[in-house]
Amino acid sequence: MTELILERAQRLELRAEAHHLPVTVLLGSQGLTDAVLKEIDRALDDHGLIKIHVPSDDREERVEMYHTIAENLNAARIQMIGKMLVMFRPSEKAEKEKERAEDLLRNAPSRDPGAKGARRPASKEDAKGATRKAPAKKKLTGKHGQRKINAKSKTRRVTKKAALS
Repeated sequence: MTELILERAQRLELRAEAHHLPVTVLLGSQGLTDAVLKEIDRALDDHGLIKIHVPSDDREERVEMYHTIAENLNAARIQMIGKMLVMFRPSEKAEKEKERAEDLLRNAPSRDPGAKGARRPASKEDAKGATRKAPAKKKLTGKHGQRKINAKSKTRRVTKKAALS
């Protein structure tokens, strides 16, 4: 099999997603065995994006394992930081699960409509793209519909400093 190669933008997006993931596969002291490869294959089928922890202190050995896993399981190498390897292989099961979760989040009603920051459902006019009218301005009127005029004092105020000079 060959290694799956992704574009830089896809790798960066997957790195961001993998940041919060827990470690899925822990390699033991025996290293990369057939049983471990089967477990990694199963994890890639179930999740699509996984983290693998390698206990080896030898960097060259970790890099070799990283390349071996990618080639044998047709997976993409996303990131290698220290003893942590991040691998990705698109799987239908993981994609369907992700889409279903996104649909649930999109269509879920807010739990408490009166809660601070809760959005109210959009009206039919808003959905059509109609613009809302600006609220009407209040008119400043007196008793008989005349415009109010603020009264000004007829005498000019004198400050203490001006009065003393």
